[in-house]
Amino acid sequence: MSRTYDALVLGDYCLDLVFTGLPKLPELGVEVVASGFDYLPGGGGYTCAVALARLGIKVGWAVDFGDDPMSAFVRRRAIEEGLDVALFIDHARPLRRITVAASFPEDRAFLAFYDPDPPVPAAVRALAATSPRLVFVPGIYHGPLLLPARALMRLRGVTLVMDGNSTEDTHLGVASVRQAIGAADLFLPNALEARRLTGEADLERAMARLLEFCPLVVIKDGARGAWACARGGARVHAPAIAVEPLDTTGSGDAFDAGFLAAWLEGKSLETCLAWGNIVGGLSTLGPGGTAVCTTRRDVESRLHATRPG
Repeated sequence: MSRTYDALVLGDYCLDLVFTGLPKLPELGVEVVASGFDYLPGGGGYTCAVALARLGIKVGWAVDFGDDPMSAFVRRRAIEEGLDVALFIDHARPLRRITVAASFPEDRAFLAFYDPDPPVPAAVRALAATSPRLVFVPGIYHGPLLLPARALMRLRGVTLVMDGNSTEDTHLGVASVRQAIGAADLFLPNALEARRLTGEADLERAMARLLEFCPLVVIKDGARGAWACARGGARVHAPAIAVEPLDTTGSGDAFDAGFLAAWLEGKSLETCLAWGNIVGGLSTLGPGGTAVCTTRRDVESRLHATRPG
């Protein structure tokens, strides 16, 4: 019998080592000392799944773990957050995924290492064994499994949501990238990704270009808020909340969770953007994307405080 979820999150874990309070970017031959440091679970899959669960969404996270200490640490923390272990796949080999973030209030730089993926990832098994309302992919996946997975989702009436996280050489000039974005029902890049993908410096033109492939596009623009537009509809904007960020790592994935929690409940695009801005914005007050726990009550309290009258 297949397991039912509001959202099925696909995506690997990472162990994030986050350095904050840096006087400058690291450079060869020079020791740069941070005034702040933390290590915590991260990665688009973990961050979005945990943020959704804290908002009361029934979520499944399909993830592969190894027999290494990094996997064990993140696995334990995921269980503490109440995530369903049914979709966790354990492997008898190291499966280390680590990122080192030099974090500044306005942006961050990363150094990363990933062990090779398993031949059959947990995501493949989960798609066959679950019945979610939507599937969230925390980046642009344009590999060989895209088309068969999308065909299965369409057959089951499942919505495909894709974040814009991608490498610098990912753009619409690549046929498989156009195919991936075209397979999504909802696409959530940030402003930098939208501009790089389309080659358009103007954000409105970049959104229009992406709408040629995906029927609903949401663009995260940091302190400038977020934008959304459905194909053939009007462009909608919601301002960011006022915060003094400590670390922006994972804030885009936290935004995704806030937006999707509202979207699953049929709320307006304006309200979905507001939820995303609140969850994403509050996540920047701590290191990584999940150090700050934002609940449904927190979001509703913020919304109530900003309503006129």
